[in-house]
Amino acid sequence: MSHDGIGPRAVLRSVAFLTAGMLTVPALAGCGSEDPAGEPLAGADVAAADRSDIADGGTLRWAVDTVPDTLNTFQADADTTTARIAEAVLPSMYRTDGRGRAVRNADYLASADVVDTEPKQVVVYRLAQQAVWSDGREIGAADFAAQWRALSGKDTAYWTARNAGYDRIEKVERGRNDLEVKVTFSRPYADWKSLFSPLYPKEVMGAPDSFNDGARKKLKVTAGPFMVDKVDTKEDEVVLTRNPRWWGRAARLQKIVLRAVPHDKRVSALSDGTLDLAEIDPEAARRITVAALPQDGNTPLMGPEADRSAADALHSWAVANGSDEDAADEEISAREKLRKKAEKYARQQKALGGFEVRKSLEPAYTQLALNGAEGPLSDERVRRAVARALDREDLAGAVLKPLGLPAEPVGSHLALSGQAAYSDSSGALGNPDAKEARALLSDAGWVPGGPVKEEKDSKKDEGEEAAGSEADKEDTKDSGGSEDSGDGDDGTYVVGEDDGRNHGTGDGKAPHDSGTGQLKQGGAPAGAYAPKGTAAPARADTAPVAKDGKALVLRFVLPSGPGSKTLETVAGRIAEMLEKIGIRADISKVDNDSYFKDHIASGDFDLALYSWPATAFPATDARPVYSKPVPAADGSLNVEQNWTRVGTDQVDQLFDQAIATLDDSERRDLIRKADSRIWAAAGSIPLYQRPQLVAARKNLANAGAFGFATPVYEDMGFLKKSAQGPEGSPGAENSDSGS
Repeated sequence: MSHDGIGPRAVLRSVAFLTAGMLTVPALAGCGSEDPAGEPLAGADVAAADRSDIADGGTLRWAVDTVPDTLNTFQADADTTTARIAEAVLPSMYRTDGRGRAVRNADYLASADVVDTEPKQVVVYRLAQQAVWSDGREIGAADFAAQWRALSGKDTAYWTARNAGYDRIEKVERGRNDLEVKVTFSRPYADWKSLFSPLYPKEVMGAPDSFNDGARKKLKVTAGPFMVDKVDTKEDEVVLTRNPRWWGRAARLQKIVLRAVPHDKRVSALSDGTLDLAEIDPEAARRITVAALPQDGNTPLMGPEADRSAADALHSWAVANGSDEDAADEEISAREKLRKKAEKYARQQKALGGFEVRKSLEPAYTQLALNGAEGPLSDERVRRAVARALDREDLAGAVLKPLGLPAEPVGSHLALSGQAAYSDSSGALGNPDAKEARALLSDAGWVPGGPVKEEKDSKKDEGEEAAGSEADKEDTKDSGGSEDSGDGDDGTYVVGEDDGRNHGTGDGKAPHDSGTGQLKQGGAPAGAYAPKGTAAPARADTAPVAKDGKALVLRFVLPSGPGSKTLETVAGRIAEMLEKIGIRADISKVDNDSYFKDHIASGDFDLALYSWPATAFPATDARPVYSKPVPAADGSLNVEQNWTRVGTDQVDQLFDQAIATLDDSERRDLIRKADSRIWAAAGSIPLYQRPQLVAARKNLANAGAFGFATPVYEDMGFLKKSAQGPEGSPGAENSDSGS
């Protein structure tokens, strides 16, 4: 959650009100004997194999979204590919395991311990004896100190994107010998394990120029199983090669080529033999799954083959019925195009038989964001009504069940099932209940069948669908908060991938009133007659609600473009759920490239769907996402990453306490308590953990859907022919010897 930032302010609220009284936050889980963290909903799916079964050499061609603009993960324009490269070529003192928890990386770190807490917290790192940079120099205190100075925030000449944790360090010095690094903190810092991962050499961190520009396109000095050979913007790829000075288990692969391929082009690239590994969307996953099925002649036609069959039938009918010559020629031409399309499809399907789909759940969740800065959603009761209208089990099931993945709703904003801080705190908001949701709306002044004033000359800019954006000043309460993300395979925007805005015309609008804007005439009671042509009144329990002459309409903004189908499905279901409590959601699809920048970050939405990653360090990484926006010195509002603009002082205080609490159990309780408060404020509603679908060549081992775990790059490779079974793997010959 530490990628980007911005958003407006929320008013302090310690509790939320229901119509029947005050909401109480449930007792914290974790006080009983059962661990509320539970197990991960899905494990990694990487075709695990013993290193002895993996051939030495070969090139792995791995699809990524971009060739990164920088190789420095601490710069603002770093992206997911930057992070992937850093994992393979740079030291990390800690990595994440299959439960999303931080574990010591023994290749670099022999031990790390808090040796003092009074008067200051002191951590001593004992480095692995063989750990050296690729130029032969030992990794040591000078590198730790250079990174601290660069990221401390004290020297503004460094263009850093984040300094959380480094700003709490007082000094970094050599310990009793060259293998010891002693770090003294000015203030207690519980998430100290998040620091120095990745660790850059002093050659990068030692001066502003080398930090700002020197590591953007090359890393001369590295210390991982691989090193950066070249960043090729013309070929849209980054080439990593074995590091000859690597002291750990030798990398099985000779090269890893990270190739930028758009999601909608990945099936073609896989079938053409130019990719071995790629995250894909559900439709591509279905194609690969079908391609792997035995072809016995009874498999029903699908895709272009079905189109070709239909064309043949049409042509036969035309001949039998004496169609004229021109029509017949057109049919023949169309049939020829379909034939070629079908042949291409068949060739692709044959090639895709050499791949399989590996699936898990990403360490990220999709949530519904409610913008609490202005309009109806600035009233906490309205936000809570929206939240209580949602059937989160239904939404999770719609996305995950067709993929054969566990379909449990996410119960926390700050962790996912299996992580130490996880506990289902959604009870702080309440179960789905349409009756309670309507009562909350009524309490906020939004009542069924209220008179609606016709708006004259309400011509909107092309593509804008927003309504209900004016704040009801007297009823305005808290503001809201949430986040963002978008990856490709379920269409959900993920933070750090700048999908953006451009007002487009919505095509998936939820059902609404007759178009006159009149839900009931003149305030007449339900059932009273109205002027001719007026729509019949809706049922009282689902009638649209209105207040001060305005219907409650929320602008639901979605990105357009490839990969948005799942997102549209979820938004459509949410719109139907809201309609049942009298709220209309107008779905507005906007340009994919501007979705984040011009809509989410700028606050130009009422409702939106995007994703947040879950990290092993929620006290550090989640605070800017949920902290209460505050006025900046220039009069603007500093929202950090709180794009829903909802926050409370209590949440901020709980984060502050958690970040300074070194006791693991106490810190977890504080984080869970903070999560309960975030649920109660109803600025963002976690829905489901994102699916992770990866197409992998069948003979590729130890790679695929990694889930929580940090990839182990040195163990990836292609199985020896003796380990592939009697028939081997179709297409394997293109990869196990390199390319």
